[in-house]
Amino acid sequence: MTNTMMDSSTMGMMGMGAAMNMPSNGMGMMIPRCTIEMEPCDGGMRMRCTGMDEMATKMMQNLVSMMGSGMMSCVMMMNGMTAMRCNMIMGMCKSEMTADGMTVTYTSGDPQCSAMIAQCCECMSMMMRNGCTCCVMMNNMPVCCS
Repeated sequence: MTNTMMDSSTMGMMGMGAAMNMPSNGMGMMIPRCTIEMEPCDGGMRMRCTGMDEMATKMMQNLVSMMGSGMMSCVMMMNGMTAMRCNMIMGMCKSEMTADGMTVTYTSGDPQCSAMIAQCCECMSMMMRNGCTCCVMMNNMPVCCS
């Protein structure tokens, strides 16, 4: 269970990245681990979050369902420190459940906003390729982390 979940009870004191390597102590909320892939699409970007196992997948889907259509953001972390936070306020987010996780499509009809979304996608993808961890948040609540 500790391989596929992250304990958030220590996030306030130590930061989210430090909590990722800590075993569960039974307190606080567990954050599902997943793999995250981002790619540009027409009008913005698409993000696929795939759960590490069935329990992580179900928890991620339940968290997203509970939060409804709230504001999404991605927090990119390296060595326990926030390197970048992308608040997805430039367009509309649509999340869809899949058999092994979820897909989030983030698009805008405005060409300038679409360009900004595409650049955020490229930046976050590059950061993950180079060792950053991504935590997907909905209404400032973590729903999954890579």
